[in-house]
Amino acid sequence: MNRERMKKALSFILCTVLIVAMALCTTGCNGSKNKENAQESIVAVFADGEVLGEGNTAFKFTVVDKAGEEVSCEIHTDEKTVGAALLKLGVIEGEEGPYGLYVKKVNGITADYDVDGTYWAFYIGGEYGMTGVDVTEITAGSSYAFKVEK
Repeated sequence: MNRERMKKALSFILCTVLIVAMALCTTGCNGSKNKENAQESIVAVFADGEVLGEGNTAFKFTVVDKAGEEVSCEIHTDEKTVGAALLKLGVIEGEEGPYGLYVKKVNGITADYDVDGTYWAFYIGGEYGMTGVDVTEITAGSSYAFKVEK
């Protein structure tokens, strides 16, 4: 009889320890991010085919991500430069550097050379841009793009 009680008590203790260990394991995975395993959530500013902004000048804007996925939209603006129009609409984000605006995020997607060796390349009419987005004047009907490159 005493032996049966010991078995039950031992089973109960082992089950309790197992439950506590499982609880600790699941709370240990609380979703905190570290730099090596960072998975950012991407919140796109626009979907393919959308029209953004208001204004008298319109141009096509395309984004090509790391996987080669492409989305395009039409931008309407009264701004003078492509960069000013895209910044105003929240399509691009970046920081001022010695050569102008260093774009790090386009349509919610980050490309940061310091982190993974990728960067946003600016294209004007299908050609690699010889000017930065912040100084490129808008030509109505033209197409502009940002593509992730390494």
